[in-house]
Amino acid sequence: MADLSLLQDSQEDTDGFGVDGFSSESDAIIVPSVLDFVSQDEMLTPLGRLDKYISSENVFNRQMVARSLLDTLRAVSEDERECVSVLERIDKLADDSEPTVRAELMEQIPHIAIFCQENRPSIPFAFSKYLLPIVVRYLADQNNLVRKTSQAALLVLLEQELIERGDVESLVCPVLVDLTAPDSNDDVKTEAMAIICKMAPMVGKDITERLFLPRFCEMCCDCRMFHVRKVCAANFGDICSVVGGEATEELLLPRFFQLCSDNVWGVRKACAECFMTVSSATSPEVRRTKLSSLFISLISDPSRWVRQAAFQSLGQFISTFASPSSNVGQYFRDEGEWSGSQTHSTNADAASETPAVCPQQEHDSHDPSGCEEQDAADVAEEGGGEQTAEVLSADEPCCGTADSQKCLPEETQPSSEPDEEQEPPAAAQDIPEQELFNSFHYWRTPIPQIDLDRELLEDKRPSAPALGRKQLEELIENLEPHIDDPDVKAQVDVLTAALRATVLDSGLEDAFLEPRAAQSNPFSSQQPSEHLSANTQRRDLSLHVTRDDDDSDVSDSSLNAEDERRSKHQDVVPQALLDQYLSMTDPSRAQTVDMEIAKHCAYSLPGVALTLGRQNWHCLRDTYETLASDMQWKVRRTLAFSIHELALILGDQLTAAHLVPIFNSFLKDLDEVRIGVLKHLYDFLKLLHQDTRRKYLYQLQEFLVTDNSRNWRFRSELAEQLVLLLELYSAQDVHDYLRPLALCLCTDRVSSVRWTSYRLVSEIIRKLSSCSSLLVSFLSELVDKFCHSPKWSGRQAFAFVCQLSIEEECLSLDQFSEHLLPPLLQLASDPVPNVRVLLAKTLRQTLLEREYFLNSSNCQQEALEHTLVALQTDVDKDVKYFASIHPGCTRLNEDAMSTTSSTY
Repeated sequence: MADLSLLQDSQEDTDGFGVDGFSSESDAIIVPSVLDFVSQDEMLTPLGRLDKYISSENVFNRQMVARSLLDTLRAVSEDERECVSVLERIDKLADDSEPTVRAELMEQIPHIAIFCQENRPSIPFAFSKYLLPIVVRYLADQNNLVRKTSQAALLVLLEQELIERGDVESLVCPVLVDLTAPDSNDDVKTEAMAIICKMAPMVGKDITERLFLPRFCEMCCDCRMFHVRKVCAANFGDICSVVGGEATEELLLPRFFQLCSDNVWGVRKACAECFMTVSSATSPEVRRTKLSSLFISLISDPSRWVRQAAFQSLGQFISTFASPSSNVGQYFRDEGEWSGSQTHSTNADAASETPAVCPQQEHDSHDPSGCEEQDAADVAEEGGGEQTAEVLSADEPCCGTADSQKCLPEETQPSSEPDEEQEPPAAAQDIPEQELFNSFHYWRTPIPQIDLDRELLEDKRPSAPALGRKQLEELIENLEPHIDDPDVKAQVDVLTAALRATVLDSGLEDAFLEPRAAQSNPFSSQQPSEHLSANTQRRDLSLHVTRDDDDSDVSDSSLNAEDERRSKHQDVVPQALLDQYLSMTDPSRAQTVDMEIAKHCAYSLPGVALTLGRQNWHCLRDTYETLASDMQWKVRRTLAFSIHELALILGDQLTAAHLVPIFNSFLKDLDEVRIGVLKHLYDFLKLLHQDTRRKYLYQLQEFLVTDNSRNWRFRSELAEQLVLLLELYSAQDVHDYLRPLALCLCTDRVSSVRWTSYRLVSEIIRKLSSCSSLLVSFLSELVDKFCHSPKWSGRQAFAFVCQLSIEEECLSLDQFSEHLLPPLLQLASDPVPNVRVLLAKTLRQTLLEREYFLNSSNCQQEALEHTLVALQTDVDKDVKYFASIHPGCTRLNEDAMSTTSSTY
């Protein structure tokens, strides 16, 4: 195609031909060949070819020009004026009317910019003068492909630090801010906002605060385009991390509260996903008093997708409560002696990395298909009759005068009316009309009328702002008529737990729920109430019941529930958050929230345990045991991969008491679970006491049996772990228990397993070298089983083990000469060339490099030279080659494995 287009364009420039293709001197038709045009192009200079095709009417020719710009620059790089001429042609090509040409040009801009940076002395300021304006101009291009390509190119240029900071501030940032103006195109505004959020970590705090932060706060309140708010919510954590805690609490946090109560569930879901990052940028006080209640509202959100994202982020959010003053130390006992305590303190920034204790995991967002198109419909379905985001009228701005106070910090809000004592809700006086026919009042045991003394209540129940409890009660009342719906039931359970937490938890002084329907700013001051509503009394009967004098004691079950609740009480994180985390193992959660909610709980459990500290392990013990016995193997697999990290947090005493039984159950589980234990077998066993650790010597052989015999990677991992385990056991234990496993793995059907096992054997030789009797016994066994093996792979393995033993200095040269060298030299007459090849490598590249074997006083020196001469005259050319080359020309890892690659 390209050749034909070149042919068409070149016909006009061919000398001696008219319009009709006839010669001026004769009537004969002359058809020029393609080679003529190719030769004409070769005669042109790079700039000439560029000028010829840049104005071609063929789109493909102009695309080819854009694709070859870098090659043209390299061809003229020695001439500064020609380089500038090429850059000027690029500016001309940028005005091409064809979008595909502009997109192709933009794909080449980063490569051209790197070239200009490398040749900066010859073409200074080339990028900022010629290339950067094109990138900035294309950010507002009418074609979507061109815009996307320019956005990608801009991010690459920023990552490579090819744009000067002054150019970023003066050329790039103002354009992006203008593209997010209210009158801008919707798609362009959304894309520009996304670029701003991605640029913020690259440009730093100063530029972000001065140029981006005001527009970002404005876009969080964009009532017309929920897509913009969704982009802001998804990147909220990154912006908070850049601007720091002060700006986050003063400017961003009010917007975050507003986004968390957005009418569109997709925006609220994005807030739940970035909650941990936002929390890490705030102070501990704000995290405890403000964000905790906000997160509870997301957990009880009407949308299942929001609740799902909130529960997935719950463990990560809890991990941010680790503070420098909290004692989440990591203690462990080494070889039966306490090595001392090491306090592992984390601050708010380091707490965000706590989930890294767990294995890495990626999860889907679980958004249904066509989420953005269905958002408006979902609002009507899930938002309780609220108006959709896209059809809000312009005269009702979400940050207008009526609601402007909601976006201000608490200190800047105007004072409210004088404090007045709030009256109990109507439900405390009589039954509402809509509840008259509620079966709760007729088909259950009548609730006794209890007259509780207010002073007594104040002594038993810690005071908390009544506004939170009151709203919780009202919300529960509204949901009770629909209790048959599983989703509604799950919300009622969550709200009930939060209601009880506001009464029982003395450490949390704020309400745990701010309903979206109330539209109240959590930053505004709240007036405490001195009365408890009748609903609170009715719902807390199981905890605080005062009967007549004849029956003043509560039932045993109530006492047990109270004891259990107290056993899970702690003061590191708000109790309501921990209660919600512990409820993730409830089977009803899988039905109403997420089928894999238990897996997310298991994934974040080490981070939660690290935050709570070993002193609060009793709060997590039951949950961990429940997860360890979960029916889903993926849950147990997640725990198996992180049990060694949990053991490091708990120390050897708690590990031996609570983790060892679970570890033993994992050893007998499916291969998918056992591989998690096996990969960190050494890491777990080294934390145990020596007596407990020794018991596992009897169970190591169970790893040789797998559900699928073709799962050779399982056995390969076992061989690698056994190499590490050698340091944990004595020479006698290694000889009695690990030696048989190593010899068994050396005869595996898979070559990769065998070669790893050969290294294990060499390390066993090192371990046994301290005990001569055990060493001699083991070396004799190697000679019998491998050197005299009927299989050539066994004899080859013996040569490889000998080579490793010398190279890794696993035993002394005297011991090697006495026990291994004589049988090794016997392999010179082996009938299989592969064995003799490896023998030649071992002798020439390993043994002859040691001065010990070149000494004439060595009794084996003569036999060694005789064997080497025999190999140099071998009938096999490979054997002769490796026996004749100079030592060290090739190494073991390059040749030994390649020679035996056919042994699989």
